[in-house]
Amino acid sequence: MVTPTQTAKRKSLALNRTRAREMRAKPVATEKLFWSELRDRKLGGFKFKRQYLIGPYIADYVCLEKNLIVELDGPLHAQRKHYDEARDAFLREQDYRVLRFSNKEATDDFAGTLATILLALSTPSPRPSPPLKRGRGGSLDNTK
Repeated sequence: MVTPTQTAKRKSLALNRTRAREMRAKPVATEKLFWSELRDRKLGGFKFKRQYLIGPYIADYVCLEKNLIVELDGPLHAQRKHYDEARDAFLREQDYRVLRFSNKEATDDFAGTLATILLALSTPSPRPSPPLKRGRGGSLDNTK
């Protein structure tokens, strides 16, 4: 039986999925420009997804390979600092690193913003995946 709490979570998730689709379909100018430089592995060969659901939140851009989230903040974010702090804390608990740039900062120094992201991508994650183990299905050497 589905509890009322589960029903509420499902509705929230469905709403976020719809919002993410709308945000992908109608990006603001800064996001459109930014996505043109991130898509198709253009930035250092790393794959990014945009408007990606992580728990109850929608991340602007995420590189799943490096657990890196890039957020572009419009003027609305100045009034929701506590929300953004709680959101970032949740994302860090999920082992993501979060980089935030204001829309103005991202467009005024576009090359510098991309360079900062590339540097973060080339920095090892604070919690890397454990190495593969030899033995059952995890052999690193196919000659044996």
